[in-house]
Amino acid sequence: MSKPGYRFVSFTQTGARAQILFNRPEVRNALNRQLIDEALDAFSRLSADTRVLVLRGAGDQAFAAGADIAELQDRTTWTDIDFGPRRELAQRLENAPFPTVAALNGVALGGGFELALACHLRIAADHARVGLPEIRLGIIPGNGGTLRLARIAGRARALQFMLLAEQIDARCAERLGLVNWVVPAGEFDAQVDELANRLAALPPVAARAVIDCVTRGETMNAADAINNEHRWFQICLASPDKKEGVAAFLEKRRAQFNGVGRETRS
Repeated sequence: MSKPGYRFVSFTQTGARAQILFNRPEVRNALNRQLIDEALDAFSRLSADTRVLVLRGAGDQAFAAGADIAELQDRTTWTDIDFGPRRELAQRLENAPFPTVAALNGVALGGGFELALACHLRIAADHARVGLPEIRLGIIPGNGGTLRLARIAGRARALQFMLLAEQIDARCAERLGLVNWVVPAGEFDAQVDELANRLAALPPVAARAVIDCVTRGETMNAADAINNEHRWFQICLASPDKKEGVAAFLEKRRAQFNGVGRETRS
C-alpha cells in the first residue's frame, strides 16, 4: 500500500512492514516543515497490524542532513514555541508499540540524527556519518538530541560531540552504541530487509512489552520499573503468542506469531 500525493515523503506498507522515506535527495533529504508534516500523516496511516517501521532517506548519500537551512532563517522563538510536529514525530517513533528502525544510508546530522536517535534501533551503511553540529549555527539540538545522545554515549562524549560539532563515521558510532549495526553499502538494502523481516516476525505483544519496559523504565524508579515489567509478563502469559511460542518450541518447529487476540494497554 502506498499513499499518493506527498511531495517530500514516500510511504509504503506491505503487510506488517511499513516504510517512511524522506524524499529530498537533491538537498540531502533536509527536513523542512512540509516533509515533517507528511511524515506525521504517513505515521497516522499505519495499519493496525504494523509490526515494524523503517525510516530512511532517498538515495545513497543521506538519511537526513538536518534542518532545511533556508527555512531555518524564518524560524523564531514564536514559530517554534512548542516545537510542534518535529517533537511529535520523534515521540511517535520513540513510543511506538512496535520496533522503529532508522536505516542510515548516508549522513545523519542535526535534526536527522535526532530522529534516528528517537528510533528503537539503527542500522548504518559503512559510509554513513552522524553528528549534532547545531552549535555552528548558534543553536543547539532542539528535538531531544541532547538527552538521547547523552543517555546512549554518556555525558562527556555527548558534550564533546555537540560543543565541538564533531561528526563521526559509522564504525565509531557503532563502538559508542549510537548505531546497532554497520554493513557494507552494497549490502545495505538487503540487510535492512532482513532486519525488518526478523522484527516483523516477532510476537507483537512481547515486542511491545520489551519496548515499553525499556523506554518507560528509563524514567521510573527501580521498583516501578520492575512492577511494570511484571505486569507485562502477565499480559504475555495470557497472549495467544505465548501459547504458540511454547508449542513451537516443544514441537521443534518455527513459531508463527499472528498476534490474534492481543491485548493492549496505554
